[in-house]
Amino acid sequence: MRIERTLAGATEYLDARGIGYEILVVDDGSSDNTPEVVTAWAVARDASDYVRVLGYDANRGKGYAVRYGILRAGGERILFMDADLATPIEELSKLEAAMDSAPEHVIYAIGSRDIRGKDLLVRQPWYREKLGRLFNNVVQVLATPGIVDTQCGFKLLPREAARSLFSRCTLDGFSFDVEAIFVARRLGYRVAEVPVRWAHQEGAAAFTSKGKYLLHGLKMIADLVKIRWAHRGLRPSRANNLRTASAPPTA
Repeated sequence: MRIERTLAGATEYLDARGIGYEILVVDDGSSDNTPEVVTAWAVARDASDYVRVLGYDANRGKGYAVRYGILRAGGERILFMDADLATPIEELSKLEAAMDSAPEHVIYAIGSRDIRGKDLLVRQPWYREKLGRLFNNVVQVLATPGIVDTQCGFKLLPREAARSLFSRCTLDGFSFDVEAIFVARRLGYRVAEVPVRWAHQEGAAAFTSKGKYLLHGLKMIADLVKIRWAHRGLRPSRANNLRTASAPPTA
């Protein structure tokens, strides 16, 4: 299974760095044998103390799964990432550098596929890129001005900040990324958009046709209204955005 390759790559990289870590695999009510595969993989490598699977019976959505894992993670810094390694784990060092660049601030470091310095090893289908760019334009107007890529599944922030942030988030679907950035700004966190390597993974996306992807985008736009309403009591902060590339978004 793909998850076994992901675990092998992640543990090899983190072991080589000589740092303490834990890996939490959140199973979002899947119908396959992911929990058994992860558990067996960890037992076979005597890694059960730091490679664990969390889960629940019903499918709740990506946002719920990320929130579920973050609120149970114990590391000083929490990285959440897609299990398909679309962004290689080695890109973690770039997010760490962004966080360390301004230690006096809480930094929410987010991977980006759309600013100068990014490296797209395998591009998405053309309709996903076009519709994604259109969606992001709407997102920037209504929720996250200045953030070029809200949806890259590779983000890092300090544990206590992560708990404070995600305990306030409410969306269970794919719009959770936008909500998290919106709330982070309201809490005074700085958002650092960091260019990363990324490769589209065939079969990884939940929306594989133009029609489904368009409907998905329309639902996310409706979610923007929910975000603004749910967090209307949080006053805007003067927190600044940070970007490791000073150039405008690339096409």
